[in-house]
Amino acid sequence: MSVYVDDAIWSWHGRKWCHLLADDIDELHRFARTLGLHRISYQGPPRTAKPHYDLTAMERSRALAYGAAPCDRTAVVMIVRRLRRQAAGG
Repeated sequence: MSVYVDDAIWSWHGRKWCHLLADDIDELHRFARTLGLHRISYQGPPRTAKPHYDLTAMERSRALAYGAAPCDRTAVVMIVRRLRRQAAGG
């Protein structure tokens, strides 16, 4: 299983942000803890359909150093679809 980060392209409050995703929700939470992220910052159902954590560009650099794989928007869509299928039992 893998953990992924997309490009830090989203501007908010003067910073660039990206998404941290994983092949498995438990893996996502474990990796986020490794980065020092709090579970309260998790974004997923029912608030949003895409289970993820938002990361700053600096946090993204740390995630990559810890082994997260960089990915593009196409890969993010594929990961989200796979997670939805898993959640639906398929």
